[in-house]
Amino acid sequence: MTTVLPDGPSGPRVVQALRFAISRRHAMERLRRRYGSAFTVESMNLGRMVMLADPAEVRELFQTPPDVADTPDANLGSVLGPGSFFAITGDEHRRQRKLLTPPFHGRRLRAYEEMIEEETRRETASWPEGRPFPVMPSTMRITLNVILRAVFGADGAELDELRRLLPQAVRLGSVLAVLPVLRRDWAGYGPGARFDRHRKRYDEIVDVLVERATDDPRLAERDDVLAMLVQARYDDGSPMSRAQIADQLLTLLTAGHETTATTLAWAVERLRRHPDVLKKLDDDAFLDATMIEVQRVRPVIELTSRQVRAESLTIGRWTLPRGTVVTACIALLHDDGELFAEPGRFDPERFAGPRADLAGWIPFGGGVRRCIGAAFASLEMRVVLRTILRDFVLEPTTDAPERAHSRGIAVAPARGGVAVVRRRPVQPTRSSLRCCTSPSA
Repeated sequence: MTTVLPDGPSGPRVVQALRFAISRRHAMERLRRRYGSAFTVESMNLGRMVMLADPAEVRELFQTPPDVADTPDANLGSVLGPGSFFAITGDEHRRQRKLLTPPFHGRRLRAYEEMIEEETRRETASWPEGRPFPVMPSTMRITLNVILRAVFGADGAELDELRRLLPQAVRLGSVLAVLPVLRRDWAGYGPGARFDRHRKRYDEIVDVLVERATDDPRLAERDDVLAMLVQARYDDGSPMSRAQIADQLLTLLTAGHETTATTLAWAVERLRRHPDVLKKLDDDAFLDATMIEVQRVRPVIELTSRQVRAESLTIGRWTLPRGTVVTACIALLHDDGELFAEPGRFDPERFAGPRADLAGWIPFGGGVRRCIGAAFASLEMRVVLRTILRDFVLEPTTDAPERAHSRGIAVAPARGGVAVVRRRPVQPTRSSLRCCTSPSA
């Protein structure tokens, strides 16, 4: 076998890793300008990485069978647990994906719409009018409450504690996944030790909730994810273990929370700077096109990777040896002028209409590792933004765009998606009009 790798920088690994740590997007753009649509870099925790920004080669990567290339050894599974989607591979990944797909598709998916609207209105009821404030803390609370209700089905003391615990754990986990050296426990101190304490308490809470669900005589009537996992059986009739349930629930709670909230904050940031787009958002189809464009110009996750498991993998021009981490550069594809005309321009019209071309648009990844909650996230973003725009006027601005800020894994608007809003007048319903015009009034 002859290895054929793309060219890349020859500097020390620590220097290359530092450039990516400062700004992944700028580092990738600089390397593409110098080396073209594929380049090889050295990273601290993933070793040698071949980064691809050619759509045909990325498509080929996503079509590669998991026994040839699958999730890297170093991934979010190191913080979410060995039973999470990010850690499991092969047949185990396929089996658990089959179990977890139903709650996030079809009839069950549509049933979440009312709940999402309810949580949005509950959170936005206290929004200030006429003065700037960041929306991201609100979108974080909305998406966290939504996913908690979808996963556990009801409120209670345990969910109140998870509302406090999970944001801290997610922030720490995102940093630890990128900088695993911080996982070291210095006699009970440091970020790794703090995360371990959060995880221990999370496991204790979930153990209580699983026990309660198992003993629930009406378990079969419940439609939350926890109830479904407790009742789920693999093809051989065996149930999921408590540890598997805890890891998968943490994966769903994490992945179904921060990325969606961050994209909504970017949507507010983009829309305030494009009042022409704001005027058209009363149309659901155009609203969907707008969210697609937000995810294109401001992808929250900028790359997704596989690791070569076979002796070698040939993709397009390259032959990669076992162990090589192959990365699809989401941010570079979304900024490719051959895929999207004037890629720096925010233009939802490019995705409007039945013939919209989504080639090269991969905010949820692709292949067997594509985000299992993509349909749920898309629904949630649509309903949250639609509800906000029904209840509020979002004031345009001529301020400079908010810069991107890395939160470890996700990339967020540095100021949290600053908004200025005015509440719309409440429209009277037909029943209230009848009441107010009756003789007894």
